[in-house]
Amino acid sequence: MKSVLALLVSAAFAMPVMAADKKDEAPKTKKVCVDVMKDGKAVIDPKTKQPKQNCKEVKIREKHEGTAVPEKKK
Repeated sequence: MKSVLALLVSAAFAMPVMAADKKDEAPKTKKVCVDVMKDGKAVIDPKTKQPKQNCKEVKIREKHEGTAVPEKKK
């Protein structure tokens, strides 16, 4: 009986620890740049002679695989 109780108590403390490890990871990100447009044309930077860009860091979302939805019978 004591071993069952000890197992339940240890499982209760182990679950939050495992869940906390996954949350501490930094989310995967990628840099996305878009040209600045004015009147339908890209704005050119006079110093670099390259188009100006607005860049942002975007989180990459994971796609989870699941089971296929069965089709309805007619």
